[in-house]
Amino acid sequence: MTPLSDADRTEVLHEIAERLAEEFRGVFGVETIEGFVKTSYDRFAAGIEPGDETAIEFLPRYTERFAREQLQALAKSEGKLESPLPTVLFLCVRNAGRSQMALGWFRHLAGDRAVAWSAGSAPGEEIDPTAVAAMDEVGVDIAHEFPKPWTDEIVKGADVVITMGCGDACPVVPGKRYEDWALTDPHGRGIDEVRLIRDGIGERVRDLLERMGVTTTG
Repeated sequence: MTPLSDADRTEVLHEIAERLAEEFRGVFGVETIEGFVKTSYDRFAAGIEPGDETAIEFLPRYTERFAREQLQALAKSEGKLESPLPTVLFLCVRNAGRSQMALGWFRHLAGDRAVAWSAGSAPGEEIDPTAVAAMDEVGVDIAHEFPKPWTDEIVKGADVVITMGCGDACPVVPGKRYEDWALTDPHGRGIDEVRLIRDGIGERVRDLLERMGVTTTG
C-alpha cells in the first residue's frame, strides 16, 4: 500500500519538480531534478505506516526539502555555485537528537553566513521531543526538522563532516575534513540531562564556527 494514490503521487512529484526546476534553472536539467524528487519521495514513503495521516501530510514537504538539500550539495561539489558558503554536515545514528540540536545551533548562530545539513546512519521516525523542548528553551526551534539519511551528494557537498557516535556506519570520503564529537545521546534521557547535552553542543558549534571564520549571531 502506498501513502498516496498513483494520481496524487504523480501530481505531488510534478509540482515539487516544477518549483525546484525554477530554483535551479541553469544549474540542473529537469530530468536530474525529477530523479532527486522521486528518490527523495520514495525514501520517506517507504517508512510510513498504513494510516499514519500525519506522516502522509508532511510527505510532500519532507520530499521537497530533502531533494533541495541534495541538489544544493551536488551543485556545490560540482563547482556550479558562484559563491559557495562554508558547509557543515552533522551525522549521528538516528538524526533525531544530537545532530538535530547541532543543526539548530549552527543555523541560529551562523544565519545566512554558512550552510549546515544533518543526517543519520539509521534515521528514526521523529525528532526527540525532549531535544525539541530543550532547544526551545534557548530560542532555537527544531520542531519542524525531520530525521533523514545521508546521501553521497550530501557528504561530498560538505566542507566539514561532524560525526557523533555513528562509528563505522558514518560515510568516509577521502580528503574530506572530519571531526568526531563524543556526545551523549539524548534519547530516553530527562530534560535536565538533555539541557547539559544541549549546552555542550552549543559550545562546540560556536568553536567550530570560530575556527571556520564565520561570524556568529548572539
